[in-house]
This record gives sequence, structure tokens and C-alpha cells, in this order.
Amino acid sequence: MFVTRLLSGIVLVILAVVTLYFGGIVTWAVTLLLSLIGVFELMRIYKLEKDIPGILAYIGTVCYYGILLSGYVQAVLPMMLLYLLLLLSLYVITYPKYKDADVMEAFLAFFYVSVMLSYVFKLREIPYGGYFVILIFICSWGNDTLAYVTGVTLGKHKMTPKLSPKKSVEGLIGGIVGAGLLGVIFGILFHRYVYELSNAPLIFGIVGMGGAIPAVIGDLAASAIKRNHEIKDYGKLIPGHGGVLDRFDSMIFTAPIIYYLIQLFI
Repeated sequence: MFVTRLLSGIVLVILAVVTLYFGGIVTWAVTLLLSLIGVFELMRIYKLEKDIPGILAYIGTVCYYGILLSGYVQAVLPMMLLYLLLLLSLYVITYPKYKDADVMEAFLAFFYVSVMLSYVFKLREIPYGGYFVILIFICSWGNDTLAYVTGVTLGKHKMTPKLSPKKSVEGLIGGIVGAGLLGVIFGILFHRYVYELSNAPLIFGIVGMGGAIPAVIGDLAASAIKRNHEIKDYGKLIPGHGGVLDRFDSMIFTAPIIYYLIQLFI
């Protein structure tokens, strides 16, 4: 199991590097594909993956990414409003076939997965975006690794015993502080080799810590949904890791925060 998980992790890292290196249409296409798979995984939990709400969620995802690729960002909000209107129309026309929960689940799947994950592509497309996307991994995978190490060595106080018994308050703090330190290192290297930015270590240290907090929330939110529906993994696409939502749960929350923190500070 460990070997399978390790090999899958190595392949994931290679694919991520290649995808983000090329940027543009490559990053867009891969992010769209991951979003569609993630929406499918979530809708499958709600038993709507082959039903009309699920189909609308897939169509909504493709339309949304099409708008992002076109650069016509003014159409994003109208498109979301239209998507919600279609879901509500389906709810009304077919009543009582679908419940209000079905409509909310279809909208959640679209927004939670597709919209939030799209910020990986949006971050990659801004100036120096190829470097900034590294912060997403620092705040998600880096935070997770350092939180685990801190929790194993120092963890005594349970953070959410009913939701995730193995996570500790010490691990939470260690992960956030560790992500901040990695951000500082990133800032030093960014200032020295990429672009001379005043207070770069401080700025990226704040970004690292700020991005680590939603990473924890994303991880726990994905776990809560699985527990509510009594499943172990969202899928089996990635051997040893589960589905897209199992591996990218923290990144889904981290990417938008990193994007807006970069916009705010830089």
C-alpha cells in the first residue's frame, strides 16, 4: 500500500510540474478535467451523477471554463445566475421528482469543485504565475506533511475528535507555522532569483500561513462529507490516494485564497 501510494504520488508530482510548466491551454485543460471528475465524484455521493442535476453540473463546468479561456470574465456571474435558474426551473417543472436538497447539491458541486479549483489556472495565468502556483502546494501538501510530523511528535490535544481523531491542535499549529516558514524560504528565493520584491520573505510568509488555514478547512470539510455519507474515499482514480477530491481537497480551498492574497500584496 505504501509503495503504491508513493509511486502514485511521484506520478502526480510529475504531472503537476508538467501541467503548470506549460500553463495556458494545458493548465486549463487539465484543471477542467480534474473539475469534471471532482464534480462527478461528489454527485455520485449524492446519487445524482447520471441524473439531470448532475448533467447540468457537468455542462455548467464546461461553460464556466469556456468563459475563463475566452477571457470574458464579465460573463462569469451571469453564467452562474443562469445555471442556478436552470436548476430551479428543473426543480419546479419536475416537482416533486427532485428535492430542494438536489438543487443545492448540484450547485455546491459546481461551485465547490469547479469554481474554486479553477483558481489554479487563474493563478497560473497572472505575471509570475508559474512561481506563485508553488505556494498552493506549500500551503496544502507542505502544510499537511508538517502538520503530520508535528502531530506525531508533539500532538496531545485532539482538534476534532469526532471528525478526524488523529489530528491534533499541535499538528494544526505546526502545519500553519511550517507553511509560513516555507513561504519565507520561497520569498527569499523569489526575491533573489525571480523578481526583486521588497519584504518578499515577510509577504510570502504571511501568504503561506494564510493559505494553510483554508487548506485545513478544506481537508476537514471533505472528510465531513465522506463521514456523512459513510464512505472511505471519493473514488479509486489515483491508486493509494482515492479520487480527485481525496487528493485535491485542501488545494480546492487554498487556490482561491492564494490568488487573492497575491492580488492584495503584489
